[in-house]
Amino acid sequence: MTASQPPAPPPVGAPLLEVSRLSVSIDTAAGEVRPVEGVGFSIAAGETFALLGESGCGKSMTALAVTRLLPDGGRIAAGEVRLGGEDLLRLPEAAMRGVRGGRIGMIFQEPSTSLNPVMTVGAQIGEVLALHGGDDASIAARSLALLEAVGIPDPARRLGEYPFQFSGGMKQRVMIAIALAGSPELLVADEPTTALDVTIQAQ
Repeated sequence: MTASQPPAPPPVGAPLLEVSRLSVSIDTAAGEVRPVEGVGFSIAAGETFALLGESGCGKSMTALAVTRLLPDGGRIAAGEVRLGGEDLLRLPEAAMRGVRGGRIGMIFQEPSTSLNPVMTVGAQIGEVLALHGGDDASIAARSLALLEAVGIPDPARRLGEYPFQFSGGMKQRVMIAIALAGSPELLVADEPTTALDVTIQAQ
């Protein structure tokens, strides 16, 4: 398969995401730490799956491993992560970058460190949309629709604003809009409602 060829669809009845025997290792000053050890689960298309556990048990690290976005010093020590039957852990990094923001969308727990401070919100949403084609007018219209969908007031004006002009909750909504922009097959959310008020969490 070349980079220009889409992956073959999974067999009928096969899971969309299948994680098998996943282990993550992190090198620290005190030695190697294994925050994730032998984790396995599968998720069907259209299914909502929640990974539960106490603070520090490895939930966020599992999500980062699935998307191959581990922090410095972290590495996947063992296991498989298959999306539509394709093992993401065997992909070159260039191919994996195409998977992120395309087939997989990621909503990070801390939006303040995930948004580009020198790009407008509209430019950041448009950057993802542009990867999937379309002219400037259609990208602008879709960007506006996404901000409306996540409940940001006066979205036409706010498309031209920068992240520092948004509250923490509004930044999180922008992150959700960016994650949805690529119409991903799989949406990975790491405590996506932490910065939102109770009313918006319920929505």
